[in-house]
Amino acid sequence: MMNEVRFPVEMVRGIAVVVAPEEIDITNAPRLRAALLDAGSRGRAAVVVDMSGTRFCDTAGLHALVGAHRRAQAEGSRVLLVVAANAVLRILAITGLDQALAHFTSLDDALAAAQATRTGCRSDPG
Repeated sequence: MMNEVRFPVEMVRGIAVVVAPEEIDITNAPRLRAALLDAGSRGRAAVVVDMSGTRFCDTAGLHALVGAHRRAQAEGSRVLLVVAANAVLRILAITGLDQALAHFTSLDDALAAAQATRTGCRSDPG
C-alpha cells in the first residue's frame, strides 16, 4: 500500500494555510483538492496556498486551484497563492489564471491580504 502524503493545513494568524509540495500533478492533485476543501471549511475569509516551494504545477493542479477559487468566491471568501518559482508564475500567466487568482511572492504578504479581507478592509489594487 502506498504511503499517501497529506498536504498539511496549518492555521497561521487565524488564516488556513495549505502547504503545497514541490510538484503538483495528476497523482497528487486530488489530495490538494481535499486539503483545499478542509482549509476552506476552517478559514472563513481566505485560504492561503503556500506554493513557495512548488516548482511544477500541471493542469490537474490548476483545476484544483480554480475549483477552490470558485468555491471560495461563492462563499464570499478568497484563495490566495504564494508563488515563488518562475515556472509556476509562467503557467499562471499563460493560462490567464494570474488575473483570476491573487498571488503573492511571500507568505507574509498573502497573510496580510487575507487578514485585510477578514477585517473587511478590502483594498482593490485596480
